[in-house]
Amino acid sequence: MEDSEQSSNKRQADVVKLPRKRFFRQRAHANPFSDHDLIYPIKPDEMDWSPYFPRYFSKDSKENTKKVDFIDVGCGYGGNFFKLLVALAPLFPDKLILGMEIRTKVEDYVKKRIIALRNQSKDDLYQNISVIRMNAMKFLPNFFEAGQLSKMFFLFPDPHFKRKKHKNRIISPNLLAEYAYLLKVGGLLYTATDVRELHEWMVEKCDAHPLFERIPDEELKDDPCINCILNETEEGKKVARNNGDKHFAVYRRIENN
Repeated sequence: MEDSEQSSNKRQADVVKLPRKRFFRQRAHANPFSDHDLIYPIKPDEMDWSPYFPRYFSKDSKENTKKVDFIDVGCGYGGNFFKLLVALAPLFPDKLILGMEIRTKVEDYVKKRIIALRNQSKDDLYQNISVIRMNAMKFLPNFFEAGQLSKMFFLFPDPHFKRKKHKNRIISPNLLAEYAYLLKVGGLLYTATDVRELHEWMVEKCDAHPLFERIPDEELKDDPCINCILNETEEGKKVARNNGDKHFAVYRRIENN
């Protein structure tokens, strides 16, 4: 009997153990213009979300009415996305929040970490967060409908310092048109970086787009996302430890005149 209890306790410990990042190492960057072995739906209503949000979707059910609301583009090893979601999941329990990452091992690490947190939670938390491997610069409209999203996060993205690499930046005029298509009117686009030049670039591109207007910083003091982005994410904490600057801007999707 005692051996059986010990075996049960060991199995339970194995289930809830968080994965270790050192076993999921991968190159820091991936070329978004390369052909990657990705699986994506032809159109949004053909996407099967049941492996990502099993609490809310059933593969065989035709009555799945919930949709992804928030997305984090390029979530990385989870320091940004993961800490953000841990904070936001209980604040927005009725919202489905998805992180997107192009690198295989990184996506696998974050996925295993979410599963472990779900198993650890006594309050049934974290069922509304998930991660998917995808190329956000190519296939967002394959996953999401027009006006579906209410929040998009672009947190501490790759600066791509070299001028010839600027086309790889996740904020650009062409991509902003796509983000405006996916965001509902009144939806919010969040950017954050510790690189002033990149911040100025993103602000310039967003300011120039006719479907986005910047929200004054003083109006964001009650937005729970801002504190999480600047003070709870791994990158935000690292910048603070190094006495660096954190730059952010939030834009609202406006009506098409």
